Amino acid sequence: MRLSKRVQQLTPSTTLAITAKAKALKKQGHDVIGLGAGEPDFNTPEPILRAAEEAMRAGHTKYTPSGGIPELKQAIAEKFQRDNGLTYRPEQIVVTSGAKHALYNLFQVLLDPGDEVIIPAPYWVSYMEQVKLAGGNPIIIQGDESRSFKVTPEQLRGAITDRTRAFLINSPSNPTGMVYRREELEALGRVCLEHGLLIISDEIYEHLIYDDGSHVSMAALGPQFYEQTIVINGVSKTYSMTGWRIGYAAGNADVIQAMAGLSSHSTSNPTSVAQYAALAALTGSQEPVQEMKKAFKERRDYVLQRLQKIEGLRCQKPQGAFYAFVNVRSIVESSARFRDVDEWVKGLLEEELVAVVPGSGFGSPDHIRISYATSMEQLEKAMDRIERFVNKHR
Repeated sequence: MRLSKRVQQLTPSTTLAITAKAKALKKQGHDVIGLGAGEPDFNTPEPILRAAEEAMRAGHTKYTPSGGIPELKQAIAEKFQRDNGLTYRPEQIVVTSGAKHALYNLFQVLLDPGDEVIIPAPYWVSYMEQVKLAGGNPIIIQGDESRSFKVTPEQLRGAITDRTRAFLINSPSNPTGMVYRREELEALGRVCLEHGLLIISDEIYEHLIYDDGSHVSMAALGPQFYEQTIVINGVSKTYSMTGWRIGYAAGNADVIQAMAGLSSHSTSNPTSVAQYAALAALTGSQEPVQEMKKAFKERRDYVLQRLQKIEGLRCQKPQGAFYAFVNVRSIVESSARFRDVDEWVKGLLEEELVAVVPGSGFGSPDHIRISYATSMEQLEKAMDRIERFVNKHR
């Protein structure tokens, strides 16, 4: 059976490959510890679960408008005003089946064949593939580890051509956990404004920032930034609702309505019950968010403390999200067994039953991504195993 060229050009997901192998080992009865998942280990907070049940009992199980129910769009608008100082009208907001779906639809309505989107690396694995599926070309600029993996205005300016349509930024970052400061965002944004580029700001981890850091939305930097920015967000990470699949986008009304129109011919609408659950998440108590954030910080600090004691591993302190991005190049090079980090990751899973994600899938082949969105007990066991594995193959 012949497959389309668009799917043949997709790069296999290293994340899915390692996850599949981990699941297979677990099914065989092995004590596998998964540090690859990009989702909180907590259950969705109880008030949100109750709201979903009430929605079902009330008969909210039918089709909804393709761009989301009005009540949820209003709650999203109020969230933007409350958290980011941004004002959006309902027609500037679209609800989607996850933030990933929002990004997919945005690239579909924005790009023509050959159009370019500039993406900083390390990047989330799906950015590249979604741009390619829309017929576009992802243009990668490398964030250097010595600069906390952040890209500079000079790099951005040097990558712009007459085919460039957009610049994508993700802060806090998956996979590095790094957060761009206001002045850094302004410097990058001004380059985009100079060249008339759309700014795509993925802010899905905005509420998971630790220590004294704070989130700044690119759209909140001034009127021109507001006009040129599409904000992508959702409830998955903040409220531990990854499986509910509710995301949203806000920005230029023409773009947003085009995204809603595309949904009407694909998903029809986001799941009705999940929308009412998201409504409860955004309008209810935010105390569960703070409790989860406190737990993530404790786990981050523990993982960093353990990593610093393992000779050959190098990791900058992540400021947000729930990932540690660890440089393992020196220990891989010193080992006679492993040709690259991907093989090292495979060996760690096979020998010590710890699943992490190789950095090659994020455009950074010297690194691994460790998710600390799991229990402290699991993290302690995992770090013991990683330390043993490193010392064994030094």
